[in-house]
Amino acid sequence: MKLNLLVLFIFFLQASFKPAENPSFKGGASGLANFINQSMIYPEYSKQNCIEGTIEVSFRLNSQGRIIESKVQKGLGIDLDDEALRLIRLTSGKWTIPALYDTTSVITLPINFSLRQFNCWRSATEIKAAIDAYKAQGYLSDAVITYYEKKDKGNYTADDEQKIIQLKEELGYDDDYISRVIDQAKQKIKQGDQEGACKDLQFVRKIGSDKADKLIATYCK
Repeated sequence: MKLNLLVLFIFFLQASFKPAENPSFKGGASGLANFINQSMIYPEYSKQNCIEGTIEVSFRLNSQGRIIESKVQKGLGIDLDDEALRLIRLTSGKWTIPALYDTTSVITLPINFSLRQFNCWRSATEIKAAIDAYKAQGYLSDAVITYYEKKDKGNYTADDEQKIIQLKEELGYDDDYISRVIDQAKQKIKQGDQEGACKDLQFVRKIGSDKADKLIATYCK
């Protein structure tokens, strides 16, 4: 997936960093843009709903060039935020730090998500509705997860289960969805992002599926 990040990063880095005093990504601005491009896994919900945008992530670097205290500084409150944060965390250890660098300094980088090459389009009203639906979906997902936590403890009824099955259907938590989440986790494993992969795999388990259990046993000990 090719994104128009290079110009944005070069502009940002030239405007914000003085090479003698501040960190630089190993490989320079173009290397950073390429790394982001190659590592990005466009989030499923945003991809399906044609949601694009620029997410700003702030972070600090320690003297070894590792990411610390990273967070979304400006986002949309959806899965694009999570992916932007994951991408920045993947750069950990890939920064060159000058001897006199102040490790209390905060760096903010923009991550641009674009579906232009997929000819994906929705109206502003449709996109807003999709973003609102995503946020509401979080509460419903929590209800599903809570149910299975109780079920594991033997605290459930047949009526409860039927309601949760219907809720999962409404949320689209079917076999195809679970397979996509597992495939996404496998991509993250290949990138060395075991933490991100295990988060996806554990989610599959939490919504009542055992399809990720073998991968969890292997990578999420």
